[in-house]
Amino acid sequence: MTVPKTAAEAKQLVDKLWSYCHVLRHDGVSTIDYVDQLTLLLFLKMAQERAERKSFGGKKEVVPSHLGWQTLLDADADDLKLRYENILGQLGKKPDTALGLIYHGAENKIRNAATLKRLIVDLIDKVNWSGTGVDIKGDAYEALLEKGAEDIKSGAGQYFTPRALIDAMVRCMRPRPDDTIIDPACGTGGFLLAAHDYIQHHHGDQLSKEDAQHLRNGGISGIELVHDTARLAQMNLLLHGIGEPGGKALVDVRDALAKPPAADERATLILANPPFGRKSGFTTVDEFGKVSREDVSYDRSDFWVTTSNKQLNFVQHIANLLKIDGRAAVVVPDNVLFEGGAGETLRRRLLKDCDVHTLLRLPTGIFYAGGVKANVLFFDRKRARPEQAWTSKLWVYDFRTGQHFTLRQNKLEAQHLDEFIDAYNPEDRHARTESERFKCFTYEELLARDKVNLDITWMRDPDLEDGDELQAPEVIAQEIVEDLQAALDEFAAVAEALQLAKAEREGRITDE
Repeated sequence: MTVPKTAAEAKQLVDKLWSYCHVLRHDGVSTIDYVDQLTLLLFLKMAQERAERKSFGGKKEVVPSHLGWQTLLDADADDLKLRYENILGQLGKKPDTALGLIYHGAENKIRNAATLKRLIVDLIDKVNWSGTGVDIKGDAYEALLEKGAEDIKSGAGQYFTPRALIDAMVRCMRPRPDDTIIDPACGTGGFLLAAHDYIQHHHGDQLSKEDAQHLRNGGISGIELVHDTARLAQMNLLLHGIGEPGGKALVDVRDALAKPPAADERATLILANPPFGRKSGFTTVDEFGKVSREDVSYDRSDFWVTTSNKQLNFVQHIANLLKIDGRAAVVVPDNVLFEGGAGETLRRRLLKDCDVHTLLRLPTGIFYAGGVKANVLFFDRKRARPEQAWTSKLWVYDFRTGQHFTLRQNKLEAQHLDEFIDAYNPEDRHARTESERFKCFTYEELLARDKVNLDITWMRDPDLEDGDELQAPEVIAQEIVEDLQAALDEFAAVAEALQLAKAEREGRITDE
């Protein structure tokens, strides 16, 4: 067996696995389905390797042996499909457990038995994924998820946050062993895994038995609306040694915004990149083909303001999900910073009831969702103090002006955010100093801004000469492409609604 030892070898491995996607397309397996199908099989292989690894404290069975990887290897081509589909059904019987969540509702979409056999024997089984080099929970697995995210048409990119940004946020927040860490829109679990890795790296040698137990069984958890995505997150957590196969699932599949958090569900640390998109609701198509929307607002007594804006609701939810003195780092789009009405009400309450201390303005071109202009908002929840606001100063770091990234030729890398982390000064953020990119604004200055607008700029793009009003042509072209892609996505949604209208002339309301 080969064990990849470098990033280059990991890339070769991923490219080999990904090349098989084109073969599976002939069997009707889409790009996003391929990632799902591949990970279902990879997990069985990894589970067998983990059970045999002494580094895990001796043999530890993750999957019952009669439902494991060796069972698939031993099956002949004629019996393979039936045996594999039985394994999927048996492992998915208890969806409230970690293992059950991974396999609940899982389907074998690889219909050709010979193709399935080749994938199992010739590709997956040839690699020791748990070896000392690159394993499924590291570069190779993340590269597979990123490959899926690159398929914009599949929508997979909405679940993928650049690893460099995740790591920077984690380095600023410095997770501790006693933290209760939650991501209420966890996607494939990137923030949760990065927080766990940080704790292991910085505190692993000093972890008490109680802290280790806490981190394994409930100290790190997530919520995800889409079951197939939750499957990937739970799989990733389990292979990191977080949770137990027969224990409670650490990813809750539900709408995080649907109800207020219970007292025992609150967190000391929240890291999140909630889904982009301003509204939640229903598309209505009448008999004449006219498309309209009925927006849905969440009836939450703990919310400061009622709105159908999904992003504003996530910020409110996260603030209420935190314990007192809990801290959060959340990716938000620009509209959360400047939108009037409910947005202004939210910002006033957030500045008053929380210590909103840092804002990182992100560059364009780092997300797979087109046309996104986003930021990271850092804040701490505080006890009610009616007489005085908790925010005294907001430090804004402009990492957008003069920074131009793309998803392939000029990708965001960890070193690009080192200057921000130094400016953030996680050791003592009360000892910061201003610089060209890092400015401080008092609470009074923020309130004096129109609509308490936090979309604050002061820098000029260095690529522009005096008197210029436009950005460089290549930057303008990229932004046009991103805006057009976003518009095409909207038109695709309308086209789908029109198709439904054609099928049901009476005009039916369908949940998006």
